[in-house]
Amino acid sequence: MSLDALISVRGVGVRFGDVDVLSGVDLDIRPGEIHGLIGENGAGKSTLGKVLGGYYRATFGKITVGGQLQSSWDTPTALANGVAIMHQELQLVPALTVAQNVFLGLEENNHGIMRGSETSRLEALMEKSGLRLDPNARTSTLTIAEQQKIEILRALARQARVIVMDEPTASLSKSEIDQLHRIMRALRDEGRSVIYVTHFLNDILEVTDRLTVLRNGEKVHTRDTAGETKETLVSAMLGSEKTETLYPPKHRDRGDVVLSVRDLVSPNGSRVDRFGIHAGEIVGFAGLVGAGRSEIARAIIGADPATGTVEVAGKALTRRSIAEATEAGLVMVPEDRRKQGLVMSLPVRANISLPHLRSLSWGRVVARARERALAMGLIEQLDVRPAMVDGDVSNYSGGNQQKVLIGKWLAGNPRVLILDEPSRGVDVGARETIHREIGRLARDGVAILVISSEIDEVLGLATRVFLVDRGRLVDEIDPDKVSEADVLAALFTHQGMGDTAA
Repeated sequence: MSLDALISVRGVGVRFGDVDVLSGVDLDIRPGEIHGLIGENGAGKSTLGKVLGGYYRATFGKITVGGQLQSSWDTPTALANGVAIMHQELQLVPALTVAQNVFLGLEENNHGIMRGSETSRLEALMEKSGLRLDPNARTSTLTIAEQQKIEILRALARQARVIVMDEPTASLSKSEIDQLHRIMRALRDEGRSVIYVTHFLNDILEVTDRLTVLRNGEKVHTRDTAGETKETLVSAMLGSEKTETLYPPKHRDRGDVVLSVRDLVSPNGSRVDRFGIHAGEIVGFAGLVGAGRSEIARAIIGADPATGTVEVAGKALTRRSIAEATEAGLVMVPEDRRKQGLVMSLPVRANISLPHLRSLSWGRVVARARERALAMGLIEQLDVRPAMVDGDVSNYSGGNQQKVLIGKWLAGNPRVLILDEPSRGVDVGARETIHREIGRLARDGVAILVISSEIDEVLGLATRVFLVDRGRLVDEIDPDKVSEADVLAALFTHQGMGDTAA
């Protein structure tokens, strides 16, 4: 491996308003290496990745490529210099097909007339990469995991010398993650470089050659991965000897049934005979990617049409709408915070207050003092950083956006809280804050449903866990008596076998 840097940044900083999110960072990316970027949410790792990809302009500092100083650096310049980025939040056109999204901006043409060769080109690219999708499928119809594959294929199609992968595995299954790691190694062996931004420390240790730790917008160090452990990484990220996130003690005192579901059937594939959650209880849904966990939750809260009975505190929801569920105290934190959870053009204050404007208003006028007090209380409670009531939520890290999203639904003091992937794209520090808050809510009597692709999270938080397959609850397990391996084995065993009464 050549020690000459393919791309270098020196003293790079990024400032949003009065907040420095990146400060004086130096980084060298060598040809033919997989370089990990790690740090807590808000540490600046995604920001640095976006600077390299040209999506953010550095407020100060310089970038050199192949030893040549770049006078300006934006997305076209980055692509022209062989740098492509895969965003954590998918950047796809929903109305286009898979093939059209992959080759968007790279279409072949004859004198301005499109040749329509994207499908055949994609087939060749998929054959080489091992990733499979229907080239003609409309992107809006695909799952998040399938859309993530489009992002991977799009970066590969650009023949980039440096590919920034920002949390690429957040929605992938274990086999898909292994496949992605094989692709990364193949790219490295071809002499290309991969910048791997992820909060999964096991993945960093498994696949990277070197890694850089960021903390509070500054570089802590860059080292060979071979000399690191999970303990040393967490210590560097947090600036202490703090170990990995611990789950809060489980609250085992439960009250009456608060959420009751019977004979639920939805066109989205959900079918639940009976299911309930008691006050003060945390119940978990575990399943493989595409098992239908989110679809059950959407049918319960009225986001998707469904027949059957849903009761909150003994009262049936008859209109079957999100508005009715919210009024009854049944709320859901969705897995896609940008598309389904937050309004990215609004500040933190407005995002938190949006579902609660009726209770915050006098007539048709919002009581701004009450709104600001509500937002600030939740910012402090959830340790949102930066702690600004009117902060631009689009500039916050993924973990802090997630805290704002959770705060948005906690503001109404719900009776039943459904959390779909509560720690998706979240680092160890933010993860601990979210888990601590989930435990506190259970102790206060809230009935909680946790849906997570991370089986250890479900086992660590819940006192009852249901296995989900094809939109059905196929078994109930005691999370204190099984391991993650046991759950995976059970899920594979139950695939396609039908549902079990819950």
